Amino acid sequence: MQQVPCKFACLLRFTKARGVTFQQLNFLKRMYIAQNNKMLRQQAKLKAESAASPFPERELSASEKTVIHDVSPLLPPSSEKPVINEGRELTAVAGDSETVAEMSSRKEKQWKEMKLNMDELPGILARLSKIKLTALVVSTAAAGYAMAPVPFDPMCFLLASLGTGLSSCAANSINQFFEVPFDSNMNRTKNRPLVRGQISPLLAVSFAVSCAVPGLALLTLGVNPLTGALGAFNIVLYTCCYTPLKRISIVNTWVGAVVGAIPPIMGWTAATGTLDAGALLLGGLLYSWQFPHFNALSWGLREDYSRGGYCMMSVTHPAMCRRVALRHCFALIGLSSVAPVLDVTTWTFPIISLPINLYISYLGFRFYRDADRSSSRKLFFCSLWHLPLLLLLMLTCKKSLYQDNKKETVD
Repeated sequence: MQQVPCKFACLLRFTKARGVTFQQLNFLKRMYIAQNNKMLRQQAKLKAESAASPFPERELSASEKTVIHDVSPLLPPSSEKPVINEGRELTAVAGDSETVAEMSSRKEKQWKEMKLNMDELPGILARLSKIKLTALVVSTAAAGYAMAPVPFDPMCFLLASLGTGLSSCAANSINQFFEVPFDSNMNRTKNRPLVRGQISPLLAVSFAVSCAVPGLALLTLGVNPLTGALGAFNIVLYTCCYTPLKRISIVNTWVGAVVGAIPPIMGWTAATGTLDAGALLLGGLLYSWQFPHFNALSWGLREDYSRGGYCMMSVTHPAMCRRVALRHCFALIGLSSVAPVLDVTTWTFPIISLPINLYISYLGFRFYRDADRSSSRKLFFCSLWHLPLLLLLMLTCKKSLYQDNKKETVD
């Protein structure tokens, strides 16, 4: 840097002698700066950082740092007292103390007061009792009563139907109470009242008891003890045997078929007070009908049953599922042919019921051969109209009371 004044003096003398213009002087200045820039950078000393901030008005002391406290939402009186964490300091990198997802999960874990709308209670109880299945049970019991070879008693028929319906509501409610953890994993059952929390488990059990007690009392005291015993046996079989077996073994399908076969037997015993061949024939028809009906239904719900942890033939033994459905389709033809032999119907019944029995057997064969959702769906929808039509044909071909009295007189 000591040579800079000498060079600068020489440059001035040179400009005076030569008469350099302002533009040339400016050019020489830029060249001089470019040549000596490297030397200037090497000799420059870095300025020590000042302990004081250049912007004192923006500097905050430790006591002035922002402190954000977590304030939990106001809880009901029955819940625990919220804890307020004070003194938690948050930095700019950490951001907010809790995200929106954490707050929502905390609210979900808190106990909430269940509010039951009385206007929605009838619909909730109807879904809890599986009202459509209960209607099917009552209709089969009514068919069994109508097929009995005795005079029709309207009061006994009403008491038997009401008691059977109440028993079915009780069994279905207890079934849903036991299967809440598993129903929540299935698309078919995830909207049931207990799964969605629309009704408390205590209220569901109370509803089941309030249906079972008067239902069995009506069947036992208002009809006859045999019918009441069958009703109690069916409730126990459905709730204590069929329901747990669904997660253990495929035997549950046969046990469930027995449960569905008892209501028409109850209708017959309500009218006659005895358990004879006609009652067993009606029970056999319902028993065999349930296999093509349920196996076709479960075939389209295999993923759901597997997700829910249920042991069904369609999941664990698919070939057996189709084979059993076809076998019982053929059994319907044989049982319809036995009806006139047992003096339940006339010989007209096997003839006029043959077309619909052959049709469901054809669909059962298609289901057995194709093993797809389309064939199972056709078989399932056919079973929905096959049973009421078969019972209606059976009722029209029922042997009249006059023919039975005439036969007894001749004997």
